[in-house]
Amino acid sequence: MPHFTVVPVQDNSPSNYDSLEGINWVDYRDTGQGGYPGHGDTVSSDGHGNHKEDSPFLSSSDSASKRNDYYDKNLALFEEELDIRPKVSSLLSRLVSYTNVTQGAKEHEEAESADASRRQMPKSPNMGTLMGVYLPCLQNIFGVILFLRLTWIVGTAGVVQSFLIVLMCCSCTMLTAISMSAIATNGVVPAGGAYFMISRSLGPEFGGAVGLCFYLGTTFAAAMYILGAIEIFLKYLIPQAAIFHPADIHAGSGAMLNNMRVYGTICLSLMAVVVFVGVKYVNKFASLFLACVIISIVSIYAGAIKSIFHPPEFPICMLGNRTLVRDLFDVCGKTVVVGNDTVPSQLWKNFCSSENSSSAHCDEYFFQNNITEIQGIPGLASGIIKENMWGDYMEKGQILEKASLSSVDVHGSMETFGFYVSADIATSFTLLVGIFFPSATGIMAGSNRSGDLRDAQKSIPIGTILAITTTSLVYFSSVVLFGACIEGVVLRDKFGDAVNKNLVVGTLSWPSPWVIVIGSFFSTVGAGLQSLTGAPRLLQAIAKDNIIPFLRVFGHGKANGEPTWALLLTGLIAELGILIASLDMVAPILSMFFLMCYLFVNLACAVQTLLRTPNWRPRFRYYHWALSFLGMSMCLALMFISSWYYAIVAMGIAGMIYKYIEYQGAEKEWGDGIRGLSLSAARYALLRLEAGPPHTKNWRPQLLVLLKLDEDLHVKYPRMLTFASQLKAGKGLTIVGSVIQGNFLECYGETQASEQAIKNMMEIERVKGFCQVVVASKVREGIAHLIQSCGLGGMKHNTVVMGWPYGWRQSEDPRAWKTFINTVRCTTAAHLALMVPKNVSFYPSNHERFSDGYIDVWWIVHDGGMLMLLPFLLKQHKVWRKCKMRIFTVAQMDDNSIQMKKDLATFLYQLRLEAEVEVVEMHDSDISAYTYERTLMMEQRSQMLKQMRLSSAERDREAQLVKDRHSLIRMGSLYSDEEEETIEVLPEKNQMTWTSEKIEAERRNRNNAPENFRELISIKPDQSNVRRMHTAVKLNEVIVNRSHDARLVLLNMPGPPRNPEGDENYMEFLEVLTEGLERVLLVRGGGREVITIYS
Repeated sequence: MPHFTVVPVQDNSPSNYDSLEGINWVDYRDTGQGGYPGHGDTVSSDGHGNHKEDSPFLSSSDSASKRNDYYDKNLALFEEELDIRPKVSSLLSRLVSYTNVTQGAKEHEEAESADASRRQMPKSPNMGTLMGVYLPCLQNIFGVILFLRLTWIVGTAGVVQSFLIVLMCCSCTMLTAISMSAIATNGVVPAGGAYFMISRSLGPEFGGAVGLCFYLGTTFAAAMYILGAIEIFLKYLIPQAAIFHPADIHAGSGAMLNNMRVYGTICLSLMAVVVFVGVKYVNKFASLFLACVIISIVSIYAGAIKSIFHPPEFPICMLGNRTLVRDLFDVCGKTVVVGNDTVPSQLWKNFCSSENSSSAHCDEYFFQNNITEIQGIPGLASGIIKENMWGDYMEKGQILEKASLSSVDVHGSMETFGFYVSADIATSFTLLVGIFFPSATGIMAGSNRSGDLRDAQKSIPIGTILAITTTSLVYFSSVVLFGACIEGVVLRDKFGDAVNKNLVVGTLSWPSPWVIVIGSFFSTVGAGLQSLTGAPRLLQAIAKDNIIPFLRVFGHGKANGEPTWALLLTGLIAELGILIASLDMVAPILSMFFLMCYLFVNLACAVQTLLRTPNWRPRFRYYHWALSFLGMSMCLALMFISSWYYAIVAMGIAGMIYKYIEYQGAEKEWGDGIRGLSLSAARYALLRLEAGPPHTKNWRPQLLVLLKLDEDLHVKYPRMLTFASQLKAGKGLTIVGSVIQGNFLECYGETQASEQAIKNMMEIERVKGFCQVVVASKVREGIAHLIQSCGLGGMKHNTVVMGWPYGWRQSEDPRAWKTFINTVRCTTAAHLALMVPKNVSFYPSNHERFSDGYIDVWWIVHDGGMLMLLPFLLKQHKVWRKCKMRIFTVAQMDDNSIQMKKDLATFLYQLRLEAEVEVVEMHDSDISAYTYERTLMMEQRSQMLKQMRLSSAERDREAQLVKDRHSLIRMGSLYSDEEEETIEVLPEKNQMTWTSEKIEAERRNRNNAPENFRELISIKPDQSNVRRMHTAVKLNEVIVNRSHDARLVLLNMPGPPRNPEGDENYMEFLEVLTEGLERVLLVRGGGREVITIYS
């Protein structure tokens, strides 16, 4: 085995061979490197199985009768490949007589560093499960609905359906709590609650969308609690405080709504001031508000137990079976005895126009029906639950009636309608679900306080699930108790008009209704303060994550971190809810937002569980992906059950936020589950694609774009990427590759900088794809590595895009064009298509528009249909959309050009391509003197450069000899690998020692150099080169004549010669072939069909 001694050569001269447009040549050679093993240029001989496909398009017919066609003078450039790339004329002639064309291929089908600074770890996290999770959850779950609406829900829906409503809502929150417990115990959850859990589990897009939904839900919850507090204040505490009064008893609820708006706005302003002054005051009173809630609930149970023995006295006055408003009269009777006289009562005066007993002046229904008085609270032992088991849904304005009482059904006067208790809204099961659901929310209170807990991973699951269990039992028992203790018409009386304007649940409580009224008022005020405190902090957390740019201002606040701007926005949004002024209309809105949030908590848990990511190790073990999917399904169902139009609006808001964050490019790497889901989906898809090569119908250009970088690691020809982006109507893969020359261990930094520069340029040119930079000792080896190894599985490139080596004629160094030709050979060996955009600097940018012009296709030999497909893909882009397509093909003397034109038009019609068709006849002509002279000049130049390179190499050897003559070290090669290949050095010179005799011999050889140059004059051109030059000149004349004004010319690219000695001549042939054309795209097929006439 030969021994190499490598001596470093310091080369500071600028590289003039690096003008190869598509190839990167940045020299990072290690001048101190001791040696490296040789690399073999091995390329897979078959990239797609059998490249000779069963198709009339690609035929290997080589009959002797056709052999003479292959060496036709006009197609000499393509003669070596005509056995696999037939002439267009022979293709079309076979296609016309072909009846059953089979298909070409076989059938088949961050982690952010700033996060640590944002997380403010508490000084002494010492709260346990009871104080840290259980009681805060109780306080947040028990709310205004329990006191103001649960009795009405039970009366309207009945005990059975109310039980079902509570079961649905509590099951949904329980399943969500299980999923939340799994997420919360999978590592440390900083304060941020649901937003933090979802964003870190599902990514910034979902996190931002759901975080804002949670924020809006919390903000509307504040509005709902304030409206509940004002309703208690104006209806039950101080009714005299009302500013607006109805004109009469027949007037609607407009005056009450206006009162709610005025007092609600005042209350909201006061609460905002309290929150602004200091959250510590809110937290101090939290336990007081919780005590009010617990005392109120206990009083309900006490009253229910007391009703067994001694029901409270709340008589209800009924006219027939209709319920009367109790505060509009004093005595429940038509007459009253005053002394010994029976005189009409106040009730009589309300229904009759005079105090006479004549029926003509009284309401018909009043006259014919009796007045009875029934007990409003019959008690737990009364058996009233039988009547309250089933629902009684009413329309708006329908009078509350007791079905068991007899009445004469006559039509009463509309003037007396205001004396009856009637429904203020139309009710349905779905409406009641939406109104009740907010009373099940609040389960995130424990996870929001995770930073204050002694053992969050233990406390959060236990405390949250216990709190939901407790509240669920309270709700279930309350439904049963209300149905068993309270008369049905009283239950359906939302505002207690039948029981003298008392709060209905207060009538049951013990010792006094005021316990419930005052307790519920303070609890709703406290809950409103808690919501106004929590919502701005949630918005501030989202803003500080910087995933939604327009919210950035809300991340700032006071010096102590209080979110001032976020509080202002929260107040404005809450004011919108207060302007709605109806508790029954605000509740479904916040139900939507909370359900959306819970849905994604379940989704996050399910995704993480199914993906089985290594980091998914929750301490809470009692979860399952099926439970999470069930919870997710229940959330979605409840959204559409309660209000389908609100659900669509909420999902639309979340979708818009998601797309906005995605569009803005939230580059956050949080290790989220959606990224893991993408990886799993990609793996599954890649394994499916591995089944075999794609069918012709599914073929699309998967590009490997070879780029060149300059000395500053900037992309030298950005229009290569522009052209690639314009071709992406095929929706295929794009890999942008480049090669850095040097040692990988020392060039890693340059590699990273190069990748970033390419990615930046890809973003500017809107190229969606991947970037890969390879470090290799030789550029051609790096390109061969890229061609072989880029892509993964079925997602590998099938087309290489490479630039033209400009200035190769002027360069004494042959590396530029040798690298180019080597790449062409590699793509052919790998059965890949090749595109070489020549004069790419003149190609249009993405901002230009061609309003007219042609894309000309010169179809000389058929190599799979790439020439047909590429113009179609380019025309999908706005730059080329208005260009028309022309197809030219070449006819020889023995071809029927008229028939060829008809066959070609038919072929294009079957391909569904619109194009003008022209057949150019190329008659046999003698080889011109110009062609002969051009060939002679080409060969003389090639020989001259070879002699010059040899002389240069000898001078380098002599200089090295002078430098090292004292040491006389053994030397191998003084040149880089690529220089070594250009000089024909005998193998035995791998190991040599310079002696004085050898020096004399080398000097004699150098003195003979002028004689070698004189031999150039007597050179006679090779006949095969003359024929190839003739083809190039003739084709160029025809192409320039027909396509000189075309926007783009697509042309078959002839293959390089099989004998490497003719490589330099091959470059000259290509130059001659494309002379005088502004934009040329040289195309070589990959040896398979890429377009088909079949559906």
